[in-house]
Amino acid sequence: ALLEEKVDLAVHSFKDLSSKSPAGLEVAAVTEREDPRDLLIIHPKAYAPDAAPPFYSPSGGRGDEESSVIPLKRGVSVGTSSVRRSAQLKNMRPDIRIKDLRGNVPTRLQKLADEQYDAIILAAAGLNRLGINPSQFNITKCNITRFVPAPGQGALAVQMRDQDPLFGKVRKLLHHEITGRATSLERKVMLRFGGGCGLPLGVLAKSVDDFWELFGFWGGDPGQPVWAHVKGSYDDDLPEILYNKLQVANHRQ
Repeated sequence: ALLEEKVDLAVHSFKDLSSKSPAGLEVAAVTEREDPRDLLIIHPKAYAPDAAPPFYSPSGGRGDEESSVIPLKRGVSVGTSSVRRSAQLKNMRPDIRIKDLRGNVPTRLQKLADEQYDAIILAAAGLNRLGINPSQFNITKCNITRFVPAPGQGALAVQMRDQDPLFGKVRKLLHHEITGRATSLERKVMLRFGGGCGLPLGVLAKSVDDFWELFGFWGGDPGQPVWAHVKGSYDDDLPEILYNKLQVANHRQ
């Protein structure tokens, strides 16, 4: 529709956007990031706060109000269509059964209410933007150093024709510089792994004082997921360093 000039801009969840824009299109702006974390939304019948071992955190485990456990009864079913989420969850809780989950957010929550699943995983940003608070369920915020989000998760990308005369104005009005830098780092790692948004890859970049931290997860080899963490300046080619660390860790296993 953009290329055919039926619309002038398109707004995407950045985590679902391909790492390479089609010829003639470009991301004009990246909005300020929402909460990038995944949420484990649990039916009360499956909730067990003391049933699971703690998350392992490669970097010390930061994050406000993040869970240090996976509070699920043994052998329950968790709904997700994400290979990244599946790989991370199965590594931490091999007893859990993963079931494919489809539909929009209200549909997914209704399936949980109907007990088609014992728990589901959703992005916090999606619930926040829709103004949905599923308070009838237990909501657990996943620790980002262990349950690493998808590249770009929580950010919106505004895509336009690169020759549109309003391109610069839209960028000036909507672009959030820190989020733009963070998602650029994350998507460079995604590009090194092949560029698809369906990869079992998690990357999150965070600005800390004058430095940047990148948390990474790669689940490309079934049963052998790996995590890595790097820190440095923005110009230190952190995406390449993180990619190499994930590859080395993967080969060691």
